[in-house]
Amino acid sequence: MAAPARTTTGPVRGGFSMGARFLLLSIACFALMILDHRDQHVERVREALSVVVYPLRVLVDLPFRGWDSIRTNFATREALVAENEQLKRDRLNAEFRLQRLAALETENARLRELLDSQARVGSRALIAEILAVDLDPYRQRFNLNRGLVDGVYVGQALIDAQGVVGQTVKVGPFTSEAVLITDADHAVPVSVNRNGLRTIAVGTGDSGLLRLPYLTNNADVEKGDLLVSSGLGGVFPAGYPVGRITEIRLRPDQSFAEIMAEPASALDRDREVLLVWNAAEDAPHANEPASSRGDAPHASEPTGSRGAEAPSLAKAK
Repeated sequence: MAAPARTTTGPVRGGFSMGARFLLLSIACFALMILDHRDQHVERVREALSVVVYPLRVLVDLPFRGWDSIRTNFATREALVAENEQLKRDRLNAEFRLQRLAALETENARLRELLDSQARVGSRALIAEILAVDLDPYRQRFNLNRGLVDGVYVGQALIDAQGVVGQTVKVGPFTSEAVLITDADHAVPVSVNRNGLRTIAVGTGDSGLLRLPYLTNNADVEKGDLLVSSGLGGVFPAGYPVGRITEIRLRPDQSFAEIMAEPASALDRDREVLLVWNAAEDAPHANEPASSRGDAPHASEPTGSRGAEAPSLAKAK
């Protein structure tokens, strides 16, 4: 009668057991996490990996571009003719307004020369496409197809056709990561366009909602008021739309009212955004990586933080 086969529970001949391998890999992972969290030693490795992954991101985005191209090519002739007529009417209206705008710009330039001030509107812009969106419901972030080779820097403002979108927080050689103004860890200094009242718009984690937590119950705000970037902090150029106030709840038992606003930009529908350089931004510094500038913010922190107007309002990580 044959003896039953024995199963070996010791180390595998010529190597370590599975348990030992798992333990060694776990220790190595924890060591890399600690080094990356404290001293950013793995930052260069991450940048190198972003270069390797870049072709895959472009390949994943290729079907969407192909579908958009096919849908555009199969558009009906009637729709194109109607759109062309509408564009002609809009162009005539724009030319009519530009005639007055040219005179206003000349007058504004004279006034600025008298006040010895500089315009803070962005003097340079670059179109960037959104490659991927963070699927984490608690993070409002996405990746762009622009990086250090395009002059992008950490903390750079992003806008679209409607207004402010967010800012960059990480920049690689060919790609960068941006945070939306609705992210729960982001805030942007704003002012009420009607009366110039300054405050801070804080993200809620919902792409369609902003919160204004630092306005008192007697603040001069109304539903429908337009919020524009105040320009304080030097991150977002002044005068760009940020959102509109949609809800005001007075709380007599507390110092501050509960005021909500909806973003002006199409944050959940954008496919392209605009990277903006401030006119006051030093051009040589704007093209340098954030890690080479001593005054640059940390790569993982949004520069449009709550410290722009109220340093004590920054949320602890």
